[in-house]
Amino acid sequence: MKKVIMAALLVVSLSSVAQQKRERPNRDEMEKMTPEQRQEKHLNKLTTDLNLNAKQQEEVKKLLAEQSAKAADFKAKREAKKDEQLQASAKERKEMAKKMKAEKEATDAKMKSILTPEQYTKWENDKDIRKEKMLEKREERKRNKGDKGDY
Repeated sequence: MKKVIMAALLVVSLSSVAQQKRERPNRDEMEKMTPEQRQEKHLNKLTTDLNLNAKQQEEVKKLLAEQSAKAADFKAKREAKKDEQLQASAKERKEMAKKMKAEKEATDAKMKSILTPEQYTKWENDKDIRKEKMLEKREERKRNKGDKGDY
């Protein structure tokens, strides 16, 4: 009987440890990477997923560098507002959303010109899947946030 109880406790403890590690497996790894390393990793993934040729790789690499620079600029502006403890007005938020949407559309157009129609379709599908996963994780975090105070 003792052996059965000990085995059950062992299984429960191992499963809880395994679940904790699955939450954010690459978070620390990604934070330690430089922007150039993240771009290279993203390029390698796109190369394998979409079977990019050398010319496409170079063009996508340039596009990823542009995106990274714009993202860093956006982040710097946002941090400056935080440091000044200012809140963006509704008008500023709408304006920023418009800029971000325009950037996204421009990036999509550039990718469409770089990729073949088949590659572009696959890239769009992969992007939609990532977006769905992101939304699911966001919802899960919201649910978990609400559960923490209910002890």
